[in-house]
Amino acid sequence: MIVTLLIIAILGIGTYIFLNTERFGKHPSGEHLMRIEQSPNYKNGSFQNVNETPMLTEGVGYTKVLYEFLFSSKPKEPTRALPSIKTDLKALKADENVLVWMGHSTYFMQIDGKKILVDPVLSGNASPLSFTTKAYEGTDIYTTDDIPEIDFLFISHDHWDHMDYKTLKQLNPKIKKVITGLGNGAHLEHWGFNPEKIFEGDWYDAFSFEDGFQVHVTPARHFSGRGLTRGKTLWASFVLKTPNATIYIGGDSGYDTHFKEIGKKFGPFDLAILENGQYDKKWKYIHMLPGEPLKAGNDLNTKTILPVHSGKFRLANHDWDEPLTSITEEKNQKNIRILTPMIGENVNLKDPLQQFKPWWKSLKD
Repeated sequence: MIVTLLIIAILGIGTYIFLNTERFGKHPSGEHLMRIEQSPNYKNGSFQNVNETPMLTEGVGYTKVLYEFLFSSKPKEPTRALPSIKTDLKALKADENVLVWMGHSTYFMQIDGKKILVDPVLSGNASPLSFTTKAYEGTDIYTTDDIPEIDFLFISHDHWDHMDYKTLKQLNPKIKKVITGLGNGAHLEHWGFNPEKIFEGDWYDAFSFEDGFQVHVTPARHFSGRGLTRGKTLWASFVLKTPNATIYIGGDSGYDTHFKEIGKKFGPFDLAILENGQYDKKWKYIHMLPGEPLKAGNDLNTKTILPVHSGKFRLANHDWDEPLTSITEEKNQKNIRILTPMIGENVNLKDPLQQFKPWWKSLKD
């Protein structure tokens, strides 16, 4: 009995120490928390979605989800390294308007002379434990050394597959401005970021920057939290208006009415970057199911969709290539162009006729 209690005590202390390591960030306090408490989207001690959003579909329990993910599900994984093309980001000409997807929800854009990075995860895994949620072979072709100075870094929310502690610590000296939802600045300041370069916004807040760049913080249907507590920081999408383009940066989001509202307020969009992967009917409210990214694209009134949130990490029970197969099979039913570059491939944002190979099909056995 004494030995059992001692083991439980050691495990409890170890867990407490681990959860308080720097990688977990820091909850907002002081002036940060005072501002959050004034938000109409913050109620009963946590941020809320526009509409009621259960974490799991009705009738589904966490025990079932965990057991299936760990033991009973057998989604197909890549059997060999994913193909890629490594664009030299530091060698781009100033007048090039390009996008480079780096797998999952990480991508680089150079638009109208500004360099932009979104949700960078370049450390090889997407969890607090380096030996779990590891990147597929061939997907980690970029490191922080390959990233040039960044004018605008966007962080959509604080989950491990979007806000990577190791990557952000290394990138900090290269970042001029960070744009994110309320509360996330507490994590970043805890990791050494200068608060003067952090721009936190509530939904529908706007920031104007030099050279005609404007950002609107907009809703998403999701949640936040890096440890055991949820909803202390705001999850968001963004509308980026440049001198010559309007781009929607979607973050993570289940399908809901906010897409149509954003489309009415800010559309039409030249490009919408939308999550398309890591879905399951058991958590249908917080990630879009197949077909819903195209519905969201229509609501937004976008000409083009870049589907992301797949191709690098396994966070759900579908086959690794199912998201791309699904959205490209349906694309001819909609008047929307679907971009499907390989990791690292240069997407020329000035060329509406650029074609991309169905590269994921080459990995079929």
